Amino acid sequence: SPEDGWQIYSSAQDPDGKCICTVVAPAQNMCTRDPRSRQLRQLMEKVQNITQSMEVLDLRTYRDLQYVRNTESLMKVLDNKLKVVSESQKPLNPKAFQELKVKMDELLPLLPVLDQYKSDARMIVQLKDEVRNLSLLLLAIQEEMGAYDYEELQQRVLILEERLHACMQKLGCGKLTGVSNPITIRASGSRFGSWMTDTMTPSSDSRVWFMDGYYRGRRVLEYRSVNDFMKGQNFVQHLLPHAWAGTGHVVYNGSLYYNKYQSNIIVKYHFRSRSVLVQRNLNSAGYNNTFPYSWGGFSDIDLMTDENGLWAVYTTNQNAGNIVISRLEPQTLEILQTWDTGYPKRSAGESFMICGTLYVTNSHLAGAKIYFAYYTNSSSYEYTDIPFHNQYSHISMLDYNPRERVLYTWNNGHQVLYNVTLFHVIKTSGEL
Repeated sequence: SPEDGWQIYSSAQDPDGKCICTVVAPAQNMCTRDPRSRQLRQLMEKVQNITQSMEVLDLRTYRDLQYVRNTESLMKVLDNKLKVVSESQKPLNPKAFQELKVKMDELLPLLPVLDQYKSDARMIVQLKDEVRNLSLLLLAIQEEMGAYDYEELQQRVLILEERLHACMQKLGCGKLTGVSNPITIRASGSRFGSWMTDTMTPSSDSRVWFMDGYYRGRRVLEYRSVNDFMKGQNFVQHLLPHAWAGTGHVVYNGSLYYNKYQSNIIVKYHFRSRSVLVQRNLNSAGYNNTFPYSWGGFSDIDLMTDENGLWAVYTTNQNAGNIVISRLEPQTLEILQTWDTGYPKRSAGESFMICGTLYVTNSHLAGAKIYFAYYTNSSSYEYTDIPFHNQYSHISMLDYNPRERVLYTWNNGHQVLYNVTLFHVIKTSGEL
Protein backbone atom coordinates (compact mmCIF):
# COMPACT_ATOMS: atom_id res chain seq x y z
CA SER A 1 0.00 0.00 0.00
CA PRO A 2 1.18 3.61 -0.50
CA GLU A 3 1.91 4.16 3.18
CA ASP A 4 4.37 1.24 3.08
CA GLY A 5 6.58 3.29 0.77
CA TRP A 6 7.20 0.63 -1.91
CA GLN A 7 8.08 2.31 -5.22
CA ILE A 8 8.20 0.93 -8.75
CA TYR A 9 11.08 2.65 -10.49
CA SER A 10 11.24 0.69 -13.73
CA SER A 11 8.98 -1.56 -15.71
CA ALA A 12 9.02 -3.20 -19.10
CA GLN A 13 7.74 -6.24 -20.95
CA ASP A 14 9.59 -9.45 -21.63
CA PRO A 15 9.33 -11.23 -25.01
CA ASP A 16 6.25 -13.14 -23.75
CA GLY A 17 4.45 -9.92 -22.88
CA LYS A 18 4.73 -10.37 -19.13
CA CYS A 19 5.15 -7.21 -17.10
CA ILE A 20 8.53 -6.89 -15.38
CA CYS A 21 8.75 -4.42 -12.54
CA THR A 22 11.64 -3.27 -10.39
CA VAL A 23 10.72 -2.03 -6.94
CA VAL A 24 12.49 -0.17 -4.18
CA ALA A 25 11.82 -1.44 -0.67
CA PRO A 26 10.60 1.13 1.85
CA ALA A 27 13.29 3.04 3.68
CA GLN A 28 11.97 2.00 7.05
CA ASN A 29 13.57 0.16 9.94
CA MET A 30 10.69 -2.22 10.43
CA CYS A 31 8.08 -4.06 8.44
CA THR A 32 4.77 -2.24 8.75
CA ARG A 33 2.84 -5.50 8.60
CA ASP A 34 4.42 -6.67 11.85
CA PRO A 35 1.73 -6.26 14.60
CA ARG A 36 4.36 -5.07 17.08
CA SER A 37 5.70 -2.43 14.71
CA ARG A 38 2.15 -1.33 14.00
CA GLN A 39 1.58 -0.94 17.75
CA LEU A 40 4.83 0.99 18.02
CA ARG A 41 3.84 3.26 15.16
CA GLN A 42 0.46 3.93 16.78
CA LEU A 43 2.25 4.53 20.04
CA MET A 44 4.59 7.06 18.41
CA GLU A 45 1.61 8.85 16.85
CA LYS A 46 -0.11 9.05 20.22
CA VAL A 47 3.02 10.35 21.90
CA GLN A 48 3.34 12.96 19.15
CA ASN A 49 -0.28 14.03 19.62
CA ILE A 50 0.16 14.28 23.38
CA THR A 51 3.36 16.27 22.92
CA GLN A 52 1.60 18.71 20.62
CA SER A 53 -1.31 19.02 23.09
CA MET A 54 1.10 19.69 25.93
CA GLU A 55 2.86 22.37 23.90
CA VAL A 56 -0.44 24.10 23.13
CA LEU A 57 -1.46 23.82 26.76
CA ASP A 58 1.87 25.23 27.92
CA LEU A 59 1.67 28.22 25.56
CA ARG A 60 -1.93 28.92 26.51
CA THR A 61 -1.23 28.62 30.24
CA TYR A 62 1.76 30.96 29.97
CA ARG A 63 -0.29 33.53 28.08
CA ASP A 64 -3.22 33.36 30.53
CA LEU A 65 -0.93 33.46 33.55
CA GLN A 66 0.61 36.65 32.22
CA TYR A 67 -2.85 38.13 31.86
CA VAL A 68 -3.82 37.14 35.41
CA ARG A 69 -0.63 38.70 36.76
CA ASN A 70 -1.34 41.90 34.89
CA THR A 71 -4.85 42.08 36.37
CA GLU A 72 -3.69 41.21 39.90
CA SER A 73 -3.07 44.86 40.87
CA LEU A 74 -6.45 45.80 39.40
CA MET A 75 -8.16 43.15 41.54
CA LYS A 76 -6.42 44.47 44.67
CA VAL A 77 -7.62 48.01 43.96
CA LEU A 78 -11.16 46.76 43.41
CA ASP A 79 -11.01 44.70 46.59
CA ASN A 80 -9.93 47.75 48.60
CA LYS A 81 -12.73 49.87 47.14
CA LEU A 82 -15.31 47.20 47.99
CA LYS A 83 -14.03 47.06 51.55
CA VAL A 84 -14.30 50.83 51.87
CA VAL A 85 -17.87 50.77 50.56
CA SER A 86 -18.94 47.91 52.83
CA GLU A 87 -17.42 49.49 55.93
CA SER A 88 -18.65 53.01 55.22
CA GLN A 89 -21.91 54.13 56.79
CA LYS A 90 -22.48 56.57 53.95
CA PRO A 91 -24.46 55.54 50.89
CA LEU A 92 -22.52 55.03 47.63
CA ASN A 93 -22.48 58.30 45.67
CA PRO A 94 -22.78 58.30 41.83
CA LYS A 95 -19.10 59.12 41.28
CA ALA A 96 -17.86 56.32 43.50
CA PHE A 97 -20.35 53.94 41.89
CA GLN A 98 -19.13 54.88 38.41
CA GLU A 99 -15.49 54.30 39.40
CA LEU A 100 -16.41 50.92 40.83
CA LYS A 101 -18.28 49.99 37.61
CA VAL A 102 -15.29 50.99 35.44
CA LYS A 103 -12.98 48.77 37.48
CA MET A 104 -15.46 45.88 37.21
CA ASP A 105 -15.65 46.30 33.40
CA GLU A 106 -11.87 46.13 33.21
CA LEU A 107 -12.02 42.74 34.91
CA LEU A 108 -14.67 41.26 32.58
CA PRO A 109 -12.07 39.87 30.05
CA LEU A 110 -10.82 37.69 32.89
CA LEU A 111 -14.00 35.56 32.69
CA PRO A 112 -13.17 33.78 29.39
CA VAL A 113 -9.63 33.21 30.70
CA LEU A 114 -11.08 31.42 33.70
CA ASP A 115 -13.38 29.43 31.40
CA GLN A 116 -10.32 28.41 29.40
CA TYR A 117 -8.69 27.23 32.61
CA LYS A 118 -11.69 24.95 33.21
CA SER A 119 -11.35 23.55 29.68
CA ASP A 120 -7.60 23.03 30.16
CA ALA A 121 -8.25 21.24 33.43
CA ARG A 122 -10.49 18.76 31.57
CA MET A 123 -7.74 18.32 28.93
CA ILE A 124 -5.22 17.52 31.66
CA VAL A 125 -7.53 14.76 32.94
CA GLN A 126 -7.73 13.35 29.38
CA LEU A 127 -3.97 13.51 28.96
CA LYS A 128 -3.51 11.67 32.23
CA ASP A 129 -5.79 8.91 30.94
CA GLU A 130 -3.85 8.78 27.64
CA VAL A 131 -0.51 8.52 29.43
CA ARG A 132 -1.91 5.72 31.61
CA ASN A 133 -3.09 3.85 28.48
CA LEU A 134 0.27 4.35 26.80
CA SER A 135 2.05 2.92 29.83
CA LEU A 136 -0.14 -0.19 29.67
CA LEU A 137 0.51 -0.50 25.91
CA LEU A 138 4.25 -0.21 26.44
CA LEU A 139 4.16 -2.96 29.05
CA ALA A 140 2.24 -5.21 26.65
CA ILE A 141 4.73 -4.61 23.83
CA GLN A 142 7.64 -5.20 26.19
CA GLU A 143 6.17 -8.55 27.26
CA GLU A 144 5.52 -9.51 23.64
CA MET A 145 9.07 -8.66 22.62
CA GLY A 146 10.38 -10.90 25.31
CA ALA A 147 14.12 -10.89 25.87
CA TYR A 148 15.04 -8.40 23.14
CA ASP A 149 16.19 -5.06 24.48
CA TYR A 150 16.35 -1.91 22.36
CA GLU A 151 20.05 -2.16 21.47
CA GLU A 152 19.69 -5.74 20.32
CA LEU A 153 16.64 -4.92 18.21
CA GLN A 154 18.46 -1.98 16.67
CA GLN A 155 21.44 -4.18 15.81
CA ARG A 156 19.14 -6.75 14.18
CA VAL A 157 17.55 -3.98 12.12
CA LEU A 158 20.98 -2.76 10.94
CA ILE A 159 21.97 -6.29 9.90
CA LEU A 160 18.71 -6.70 7.96
CA GLU A 161 19.25 -3.36 6.24
CA GLU A 162 22.76 -4.39 5.19
CA ARG A 163 21.44 -7.65 3.79
CA LEU A 164 18.67 -5.85 1.94
CA HIS A 165 21.19 -3.39 0.49
CA ALA A 166 23.47 -6.23 -0.61
CA CYS A 167 20.52 -8.00 -2.21
CA MET A 168 19.47 -4.87 -4.08
CA GLN A 169 23.06 -4.35 -5.24
CA LYS A 170 22.94 -7.80 -6.80
CA LEU A 171 19.59 -6.98 -8.39
CA GLY A 172 20.83 -3.56 -9.46
CA CYS A 173 22.78 -4.56 -12.55
CA GLY A 174 22.18 -6.95 -15.36
CA LYS A 175 22.37 -7.54 -19.08
CA LEU A 176 20.04 -5.59 -21.35
CA THR A 177 17.51 -7.92 -22.95
CA GLY A 178 14.74 -5.61 -24.06
CA VAL A 179 13.54 -2.06 -24.58
CA SER A 180 9.90 -1.07 -24.22
CA ASN A 181 7.78 0.79 -26.74
CA PRO A 182 8.44 4.55 -26.75
CA ILE A 183 6.59 6.86 -24.34
CA THR A 184 6.32 10.38 -25.76
CA ILE A 185 6.58 12.99 -23.00
CA ARG A 186 6.49 16.17 -25.09
CA ALA A 187 7.02 17.55 -28.59
CA SER A 188 9.09 20.74 -28.40
CA GLY A 189 12.23 22.35 -29.73
CA SER A 190 14.02 21.76 -33.01
CA ARG A 191 14.87 18.49 -34.71
CA PHE A 192 18.01 18.06 -32.56
CA GLY A 193 18.56 18.52 -28.84
CA SER A 194 19.00 16.98 -25.44
CA TRP A 195 16.87 16.61 -22.31
CA MET A 196 17.57 14.82 -19.03
CA THR A 197 17.09 14.53 -15.28
CA ASP A 198 19.87 14.27 -12.70
CA THR A 199 21.16 10.70 -12.58
CA MET A 200 22.33 10.83 -8.97
CA THR A 201 19.92 12.90 -6.84
CA PRO A 202 17.09 11.35 -4.78
CA SER A 203 13.90 10.36 -6.58
CA SER A 204 12.09 13.29 -4.96
CA ASP A 205 14.15 15.62 -7.18
CA SER A 206 12.41 15.40 -10.56
CA ARG A 207 13.85 18.52 -12.21
CA VAL A 208 14.23 18.36 -15.99
CA TRP A 209 16.92 20.11 -18.07
CA PHE A 210 16.26 21.03 -21.69
CA MET A 211 18.93 22.00 -24.25
CA ASP A 212 17.65 22.74 -27.75
CA GLY A 213 20.00 22.38 -30.72
CA TYR A 214 23.32 20.61 -31.27
CA TYR A 215 25.93 23.39 -31.52
CA ARG A 216 26.74 26.90 -30.32
CA GLY A 217 23.88 26.79 -27.79
CA ARG A 218 24.27 28.31 -24.33
CA ARG A 219 20.71 28.39 -22.96
CA VAL A 220 19.69 25.61 -20.56
CA LEU A 221 16.11 25.51 -19.23
CA GLU A 222 15.58 23.92 -15.81
CA TYR A 223 11.99 22.77 -15.14
CA ARG A 224 10.81 22.13 -11.59
CA SER A 225 9.35 18.69 -12.40
CA VAL A 226 8.47 16.34 -15.26
CA ASN A 227 4.85 17.54 -15.08
CA ASP A 228 5.99 21.16 -15.42
CA PHE A 229 8.17 20.14 -18.37
CA MET A 230 5.20 18.46 -20.05
CA LYS A 231 3.16 21.67 -19.59
CA GLY A 232 6.07 23.97 -20.46
CA GLN A 233 5.82 25.95 -17.23
CA ASN A 234 7.78 26.74 -14.03
CA PHE A 235 11.33 26.89 -15.35
CA VAL A 236 14.46 28.96 -14.83
CA GLN A 237 17.14 29.72 -17.39
CA HIS A 238 20.88 29.08 -17.12
CA LEU A 239 23.18 30.85 -19.58
CA LEU A 240 26.36 28.82 -19.95
CA PRO A 241 29.69 30.70 -20.11
CA HIS A 242 30.79 28.49 -23.03
CA ALA A 243 28.68 27.20 -25.93
CA TRP A 244 28.16 23.46 -26.31
CA ALA A 245 28.79 21.04 -29.15
CA GLY A 246 26.66 17.98 -29.91
CA THR A 247 23.91 16.53 -27.71
CA GLY A 248 25.98 14.25 -25.47
CA HIS A 249 25.43 16.24 -22.28
CA VAL A 250 24.60 14.75 -18.88
CA VAL A 251 23.46 16.12 -15.50
CA TYR A 252 25.20 14.33 -12.64
CA ASN A 253 24.98 15.26 -8.96
CA GLY A 254 23.88 18.84 -9.55
CA SER A 255 26.31 19.65 -12.38
CA LEU A 256 26.07 19.69 -16.15
CA TYR A 257 28.88 17.97 -18.04
CA TYR A 258 29.18 18.98 -21.70
CA ASN A 259 31.58 19.31 -24.64
CA LYS A 260 32.77 22.88 -25.23
CA TYR A 261 32.11 24.07 -28.79
CA GLN A 262 35.00 23.72 -31.30
CA SER A 263 37.21 21.86 -28.82
CA ASN A 264 37.72 18.51 -27.12
CA ILE A 265 37.33 20.19 -23.72
CA ILE A 266 34.81 18.83 -21.21
CA VAL A 267 33.16 21.45 -18.99
CA LYS A 268 31.63 20.84 -15.57
CA TYR A 269 29.04 23.56 -14.86
CA HIS A 270 27.46 23.71 -11.38
CA PHE A 271 23.79 24.78 -11.51
CA ARG A 272 23.42 26.09 -7.96
CA SER A 273 26.48 28.36 -8.03
CA ARG A 274 26.03 29.06 -11.78
CA SER A 275 29.75 28.63 -12.33
CA VAL A 276 32.25 26.35 -14.08
CA LEU A 277 33.89 24.12 -11.49
CA VAL A 278 36.42 22.47 -13.79
CA GLN A 279 37.22 21.96 -17.47
CA ARG A 280 39.70 19.53 -18.99
CA ASN A 281 40.98 18.40 -22.38
CA LEU A 282 39.97 14.92 -23.46
CA ASN A 283 43.36 14.09 -24.92
CA SER A 284 43.44 13.27 -28.66
CA ALA A 285 39.62 13.11 -28.84
CA GLY A 286 38.22 14.18 -32.19
CA TYR A 287 35.86 17.14 -32.35
CA ASN A 288 34.06 19.43 -34.87
CA ASN A 289 32.47 16.49 -36.73
CA THR A 290 35.74 14.59 -37.03
CA PHE A 291 34.27 11.42 -35.50
CA PRO A 292 30.54 11.96 -34.95
CA TYR A 293 27.73 9.39 -34.84
CA SER A 294 26.08 8.59 -38.18
CA TRP A 295 23.71 11.57 -37.86
CA GLY A 296 26.56 14.11 -37.53
CA GLY A 297 25.64 17.10 -35.38
CA PHE A 298 29.07 17.61 -33.77
CA SER A 299 28.38 14.44 -31.75
CA ASP A 300 32.10 13.57 -31.46
CA ILE A 301 32.10 13.40 -27.65
CA ASP A 302 29.21 11.75 -25.82
CA LEU A 303 29.11 12.03 -22.02
CA MET A 304 26.95 9.60 -20.06
CA THR A 305 26.41 7.99 -16.66
CA ASP A 306 25.35 4.61 -15.36
CA GLU A 307 25.49 2.68 -12.09
CA ASN A 308 29.31 2.89 -12.17
CA GLY A 309 29.68 6.64 -12.60
CA LEU A 310 30.63 9.10 -15.35
CA TRP A 311 31.80 8.05 -18.84
CA ALA A 312 32.99 9.65 -22.07
CA VAL A 313 32.43 7.93 -25.43
CA TYR A 314 34.51 9.32 -28.31
CA THR A 315 37.27 8.32 -30.70
CA THR A 316 40.77 9.35 -31.75
CA ASN A 317 43.01 9.16 -34.81
CA GLN A 318 45.15 6.58 -32.98
CA ASN A 319 42.06 4.36 -32.65
CA ALA A 320 41.28 4.74 -36.35
CA GLY A 321 37.83 6.17 -35.66
CA ASN A 322 36.72 3.27 -33.45
CA ILE A 323 34.71 4.00 -30.33
CA VAL A 324 36.77 4.61 -27.20
CA ILE A 325 35.24 4.45 -23.71
CA SER A 326 36.84 6.33 -20.82
CA ARG A 327 35.65 6.32 -17.23
CA LEU A 328 36.08 9.79 -15.72
CA GLU A 329 36.59 11.07 -12.20
CA PRO A 330 33.55 13.38 -11.72
CA GLN A 331 35.37 15.95 -9.57
CA THR A 332 38.52 16.45 -11.65
CA LEU A 333 37.45 14.95 -15.03
CA GLU A 334 40.66 12.90 -15.07
CA ILE A 335 40.56 9.68 -17.09
CA LEU A 336 40.56 6.67 -14.77
CA GLN A 337 40.57 3.90 -17.40
CA THR A 338 40.08 3.56 -21.16
CA TRP A 339 38.84 0.78 -23.48
CA ASP A 340 39.05 0.51 -27.28
CA THR A 341 35.86 -1.22 -28.48
CA GLY A 342 36.89 -1.75 -32.11
CA TYR A 343 33.48 -0.51 -33.31
CA PRO A 344 33.56 2.33 -35.90
CA LYS A 345 31.83 5.37 -34.43
CA ARG A 346 30.56 6.70 -37.76
CA SER A 347 28.60 3.44 -38.16
CA ALA A 348 26.82 3.96 -34.83
CA GLY A 349 23.50 5.76 -34.58
CA GLU A 350 23.80 6.45 -30.83
CA SER A 351 25.07 4.68 -27.70
CA PHE A 352 24.49 4.47 -23.95
CA MET A 353 26.01 2.80 -20.88
CA ILE A 354 24.21 0.39 -18.51
CA CYS A 355 26.09 -1.30 -15.67
CA GLY A 356 29.49 -0.76 -17.27
CA THR A 357 28.38 -2.05 -20.68
CA LEU A 358 28.22 0.16 -23.77
CA TYR A 359 25.24 -0.55 -26.03
CA VAL A 360 25.33 0.78 -29.59
CA THR A 361 22.52 1.23 -32.12
CA ASN A 362 23.30 0.52 -35.76
CA SER A 363 21.38 3.56 -37.03
CA HIS A 364 19.70 6.79 -35.98
CA LEU A 365 16.84 6.27 -38.46
CA ALA A 366 13.76 4.03 -38.61
CA GLY A 367 14.55 0.32 -38.38
CA ALA A 368 17.36 0.84 -35.87
CA LYS A 369 18.22 -1.84 -33.34
CA ILE A 370 20.73 -2.26 -30.53
CA TYR A 371 23.40 -4.06 -32.46
CA PHE A 372 26.60 -4.11 -30.39
CA ALA A 373 27.57 -4.42 -26.70
CA TYR A 374 30.99 -3.85 -25.16
CA TYR A 375 31.59 -5.14 -21.60
CA THR A 376 34.19 -3.06 -19.75
CA ASN A 377 34.35 -5.53 -16.85
CA SER A 378 35.76 -8.22 -19.16
CA SER A 379 37.04 -6.06 -22.07
CA SER A 380 34.97 -8.17 -24.43
CA TYR A 381 32.16 -7.54 -26.91
CA GLU A 382 29.30 -9.26 -28.70
CA TYR A 383 26.83 -8.45 -31.45
CA THR A 384 23.24 -8.19 -30.28
CA ASP A 385 19.82 -8.03 -31.88
CA ILE A 386 17.57 -6.02 -29.55
CA PRO A 387 14.61 -4.33 -31.29
CA PHE A 388 14.40 -0.57 -30.81
CA HIS A 389 11.27 1.22 -32.00
CA ASN A 390 12.36 4.54 -33.53
CA GLN A 391 8.90 6.12 -33.66
CA TYR A 392 9.80 9.51 -35.15
CA SER A 393 12.59 8.26 -37.42
CA HIS A 394 15.53 10.47 -36.36
CA ILE A 395 17.31 10.07 -33.01
CA SER A 396 19.91 12.67 -32.07
CA MET A 397 20.31 11.87 -28.36
CA LEU A 398 20.04 8.62 -26.39
CA ASP A 399 21.04 8.33 -22.72
CA TYR A 400 20.38 5.95 -19.83
CA ASN A 401 19.34 7.19 -16.40
CA PRO A 402 20.37 4.60 -13.75
CA ARG A 403 18.21 6.23 -11.07
CA GLU A 404 15.02 5.72 -13.07
CA ARG A 405 16.06 2.76 -15.24
CA VAL A 406 14.90 4.48 -18.42
CA LEU A 407 16.37 5.70 -21.69
CA TYR A 408 15.98 9.41 -22.48
CA THR A 409 15.71 10.16 -26.20
CA TRP A 410 15.41 13.20 -28.44
CA ASN A 411 13.62 11.93 -31.51
CA ASN A 412 12.97 14.43 -34.29
CA GLY A 413 11.74 17.19 -31.95
CA HIS A 414 10.03 14.76 -29.54
CA GLN A 415 11.19 13.99 -26.01
CA VAL A 416 10.71 10.26 -25.52
CA LEU A 417 11.31 7.66 -22.77
CA TYR A 418 11.95 3.91 -23.02
CA ASN A 419 11.84 1.45 -20.13
CA VAL A 420 14.53 -1.23 -20.13
CA THR A 421 14.50 -4.88 -19.15
CA LEU A 422 17.66 -6.26 -17.55
CA PHE A 423 18.42 -9.94 -17.10
CA HIS A 424 19.80 -10.69 -13.62
CA VAL A 425 21.89 -13.67 -12.59
CA ILE A 426 21.72 -13.65 -8.79
CA LYS A 427 24.46 -15.62 -7.05
CA THR A 428 24.18 -16.00 -3.30
CA SER A 429 26.38 -17.64 -0.73
CA GLY A 430 23.51 -18.45 1.57
CA GLU A 431 23.85 -15.14 3.32
CA LEU A 432 20.69 -13.57 1.80
